[in-house]
This record gives sequence, C-alpha cells and structure tokens, in this order.
Amino acid sequence: LHKTMYVLFLLFQILGAVILGFGIWILADKTSFIAVLQMSSPSLKTGAYILIGVGALTMLMGFLGCLGAVNEIRCLLGLYFTCLMIILLTQIAAALVIYFQKETLKDELAEIVVRLIEIYDPSDEDRRNLQDAWDYVQTQITCCGWTGAKEWENNEILRNKSNTEYPCSCSNRSKDLVEGRGFCNLEDPVNGTATYADWPVHEQGCMDGVEQWLKDNLGIILGVCTGVAVIELLGMILAISLCKNIHSEDYTKVPKS
Repeated sequence: LHKTMYVLFLLFQILGAVILGFGIWILADKTSFIAVLQMSSPSLKTGAYILIGVGALTMLMGFLGCLGAVNEIRCLLGLYFTCLMIILLTQIAAALVIYFQKETLKDELAEIVVRLIEIYDPSDEDRRNLQDAWDYVQTQITCCGWTGAKEWENNEILRNKSNTEYPCSCSNRSKDLVEGRGFCNLEDPVNGTATYADWPVHEQGCMDGVEQWLKDNLGIILGVCTGVAVIELLGMILAISLCKNIHSEDYTKVPKS
C-alpha cells in the first residue's frame, strides 16, 4: 500500500508541474490563439492564475502526502485528502460551467475577435502582440475572420481605402504569406474599389477551424481530464486507507492493563 501511495505522490508532483506549466504558458504565449484570448479576455487571465495556483497546490500536497505516509502522520494525510477533494470538486464545477455556458463563451469569443478585426492597425505598436497572434491563427488554420472574410470589410483602415487592400495573413498566395502580417495591395481593383469577394483570401472563417480542432482533439482532452480525476480519486482512497491503518497500528500498540 505504501509503495502504491509513493507512486501516486510522484504522479501528483508531475501532474502539478504540468498544470503549473500550462498556466504559465497561457500567460507567456504571444503567438497563438491562446494569446488572442488571454490578451482580450480578463477571465482567461484569471483562469491562468487559478491553474498556476492549483498546480503549485497539487505539488505541495504531493509532498505533504508523501511526508505523512513516510512518517505515518494522520493530520497530513487528512489534509492531503481534503485538498484533493477540493481540487476535484473545483474541476467538476469548472467543467459544468464550461459545458452549460459554452454558447455564452462562444458569443464572447466572437465579440473579442470581431472587435479586434475592426480596430486592426499594423502601425499600432501597443496592440502588436495581440494582432500578430491573430495573424498567426489565420495563417495556421488557413482561415479569414471569425465567420468569414466579409468581417474584414469593417476594418477602419480597409474601409478608408475602399477595400483595395486585404489582410496578408488571410491570403491564399504564398508570396503574401512571406510578410505574414499587415495589409497587402489588391492587383487591378475595378474603379479603385473592391469587396472581400475580390480578395485572394481563404473563404473559411476561423470559427469553423477552431471548432474542428476541438472536435479532433476532444478525445485527447477528455482522456486527460478523466485520467487526472482517476488519479485524484485513487489518491483520496489510499490516503483514507493509510489513515485507518495508522489508527489500527496505534491501537494495537496500547499496552494491556
């Protein structure tokens, strides 16, 4: 039983490090879709800090649980069990919130991206990281806009230029992708004006690409979450078992009168 407990404690150290690293990555990442979210949505930043806290707490609990098992200290094992239960219940609550609020979250995400497209300005250094992150998303997913390229017609700069330019990161031409950001000039616009239909860009919106990515990776995500939950349940069960064994051993050591 003790050996199994030690293995679980080691797993919790690894698990805590992974969760901690994931939270730090969300805050530090500047070149992916996560960057667009965390720079635009305070809720994702809060979630990242929560992940960092949970990761650090998981590693601490693994250490305290191992210390309690080695020295047979019931209060440490009890603390380990309680913290595991809180972490598990928090994960379940978060999963339920995401599941029941998924449409709201989707609408919030759409608003963030649409607003970003409207105010996109390659010369704005203050939003450089955020805009580069969105360019990266459009290039990697080979998409344009959130629901389609038409949304880029609402961009202030493109509208002032009668849409004779288009976002380079949306382009389906390799020479435009060398630049990878900003706007590219449309060749031979009719009467000096154009619409999104005249642009050499991808037709698919990024919303479809993101949803497809989630569908393709849903099995992996669910598998990881289920594995984490199983490890936590095993840790709780073994912590209770050790507490009972310690109690029994202490009782048998009481001298008979």
